[in-house]
Amino acid sequence: MPETSFEILTQIGALVLEDGNEIKFSVDSYRGHKYVSVRKYLKTDTYSGPTKAGITLSPEIVAKIAQALNTLPQDIAQIQDGELGKYAKRQGLSIVLRISSYMGSKGIDLRQWQEDEAYKGWTKKGIRLPIEKLEDIKKLFTVMVKYFEDNK
Repeated sequence: MPETSFEILTQIGALVLEDGNEIKFSVDSYRGHKYVSVRKYLKTDTYSGPTKAGITLSPEIVAKIAQALNTLPQDIAQIQDGELGKYAKRQGLSIVLRISSYMGSKGIDLRQWQEDEAYKGWTKKGIRLPIEKLEDIKKLFTVMVKYFEDNK
């Protein structure tokens, strides 16, 4: 397979959403680099597949996010809005992990933040994870950390 090709190496797991759609967690490879993809998938009568809603994370960022998530209490009612971490993806681009409320619903946001001479602010890349699934999310991140430890 050419080094420039995309390949899904392993499906880690999925969160089933209330509307029947899913957020899938996978380890992928592109141009020889392994990374995690967290992406929303639709299931409708006319289309089933990935959406634009998603984000890619390096193994180092996955480990840092797993650590930050494990500091959150099990009782989601105790969790307050706020930034849990900001992790450099590359020069001028970071991944921000935060808890935020939107339209009366609290969630876990993984969003890309750009800061350079051209632009400062959020990019379109990111995903919102349901806080009600926090324990499942913690387990998925733990599995991904272990995957990268076992497959160096």
